[in-house]
Amino acid sequence: MGKEFREVDVAEVPVEPEEVWAAIATGPGIDSWFMGRNEVEGGVGGAVRGAFAAYEPTHAITAWDPPHRLAYGGEPEPDGRRIAYEFLVEGRDGGSSVIRCVTSGFLPGDDWADEFEAMQAGGALFFRNLVEFVRHFPGRTATPVTAFGSAAVTDWPALWAALAKELGVEQLTVGAEVRLDGADGVVYAVNSQTVGIRTEQGLFCFLQGFRGPLVATHHIVGPDVDAAAEEAKWAEWITALG
Repeated sequence: MGKEFREVDVAEVPVEPEEVWAAIATGPGIDSWFMGRNEVEGGVGGAVRGAFAAYEPTHAITAWDPPHRLAYGGEPEPDGRRIAYEFLVEGRDGGSSVIRCVTSGFLPGDDWADEFEAMQAGGALFFRNLVEFVRHFPGRTATPVTAFGSAAVTDWPALWAALAKELGVEQLTVGAEVRLDGADGVVYAVNSQTVGIRTEQGLFCFLQGFRGPLVATHHIVGPDVDAAAEEAKWAEWITALG
């Protein structure tokens, strides 16, 4: 058994293709909306390398046509697992661009359903992150901050309700105006396992850890961001949330 999958996300953003390319094809650009820290060795035969906790994937680049097409990944692991990403960027009149992201691959085993659900939820958030970042922080980059709660969550509906209360709203909905870390913000993404909030300081994301704790993957804009101090602060904040 197992699951072949192919997910397609599309959005139009008010920036030139070159700005989208900087966000998807450079390490600092990817850091600004995806998970963990990333490095890019450009060109076909190069690689996109990531680091998220103990997960450190390396994906070979299979297509490199700046600023229009980037593809990487697809190499199967010993158990047959694989994932590939393709970005297509089309310029439009008026200085806008259409981004199309195709995520495809294979999840092995009979227990693929929970992993697929988590991957879909996370993938939807990260694509939304990309759109939000190039739209609201053009020409800039962010420092990635990753923090984990200290214990596995046993009641996710209660946890999301606690987060909503902490943000000053009754319910987490797209467009809700919130208050986070002393700043005004807006919820730009919500699904069953993730929440994304934008403030003037960047993107603040909360995810349901796969069989684990609440995870924060923040992208903070500004000079001299102390990532270690921010990670410690947010880990404490998550633990206090309950």
